Amino acid sequence: MLGAMSLASMPVLSQFRVEISGVGMTQLPIAVAAFRGEEALAQKISAIVQADLERSGQFRAVDAGGVAIDEAIRPDTSVWRQKGADSLVTGSVNRLADGRFDVRFRLWDVVRGQDLGRDGYLVVQGDLRLAAHFISDAVYEKLTGDKGVFSTRITYVTKVAQSYNLWVADADGENPRSALASTEPIISPAWSPSGSQLAYVSFESRKPVVYTHDVASGKRLLVANFKGSNSAPAWSPNGRTLAVTLSRDGGSQLFTVNSSGGDVRRLAQSSGIDTEPVYAHDGSSIYFVSDRGGAPQIYKMPAAGGDAQRVTFTGTYNISPTLSPDGRWLAYISRVSGAFKLHLMDLGAGTVTVLTDSAADESPSFAPNSRLIVYATQQQGREALMTTTLDGKIKARLAGQSGDIREPDWGPFPK
Repeated sequence: MLGAMSLASMPVLSQFRVEISGVGMTQLPIAVAAFRGEEALAQKISAIVQADLERSGQFRAVDAGGVAIDEAIRPDTSVWRQKGADSLVTGSVNRLADGRFDVRFRLWDVVRGQDLGRDGYLVVQGDLRLAAHFISDAVYEKLTGDKGVFSTRITYVTKVAQSYNLWVADADGENPRSALASTEPIISPAWSPSGSQLAYVSFESRKPVVYTHDVASGKRLLVANFKGSNSAPAWSPNGRTLAVTLSRDGGSQLFTVNSSGGDVRRLAQSSGIDTEPVYAHDGSSIYFVSDRGGAPQIYKMPAAGGDAQRVTFTGTYNISPTLSPDGRWLAYISRVSGAFKLHLMDLGAGTVTVLTDSAADESPSFAPNSRLIVYATQQQGREALMTTTLDGKIKARLAGQSGDIREPDWGPFPK
């Protein structure tokens, strides 16, 4: 039994709590004061903003002491400087007569005593968390120069008994909504470049086939249902093509298909298994996993097909490649003494760093600003989602209330 549905029709559930661990070297100390009027809300805007900023690894929270300061008041910056803060966020939440909420904030440089700007958002009650994420994005960009990712979305799969669910959630794992429920496995979800669609593999027809799925409407399209296995979809940067792994001609080999179905083209032919394709963000090449050399390693070839070059040389078993949107980094999973650990390669220098000390990491995916990686792992014998900074120093656990959590993919910036 299976059901595809529009996210708009789903109840909002809270499936995660966030635990942040580790200390970065150059974190910016910031205080987020309570917003005037937020005491009436189930979830406090200031708490969401603070958690967002801490999770990014770029900020260290300074206790604001519960004091509420709205954006219209000029704070005594010397007090906040004494507390150890370099920056301060203030704001307010007002419920309007029509039921909507007016959310406003202001950012202060307390070292220089400068007003760094203000903004506001008019939202319905269901979008209060989104307004908080917008504030986090604005603060992050103003203070770091990089675009914030807090208002983006992730997708992931849960398994509870024999029930599988494909979820779409906020980047902090909260506000999950089910896109697909099935008694058969759902694997390999991947966001389209526009953020409007997901591709994934479903076993509902008792074999792996590839669908694309419109997130807003729930409408699905079967794009790869050939003889044998159809798996590992990856979107091209323009969204018109999917690279997939098919066994229709014998063995697992790489092909492309039109994302609206049809137009199948083989990319390469090898004596081994080729799988897990992923496009470089400029569209010029495809990275993939192959055991053509005897054990799984990561290779790359031109996006139109052709000769492949080996990319990974550290370790004897490397899988699950993912590329940062800025083109600088390759994250992947390497088996080290029987443990599966998240690794990061600087593509320019070729240097490799181990980011985790866990033993069952899988499915890494970069944030759209290339500053964080989400991945699945095991803690206390249960699957969980984690984010990590690229130096591995700051990790945030997004722990599910029930069931196994796996195969995350981080969506793009909203178009």
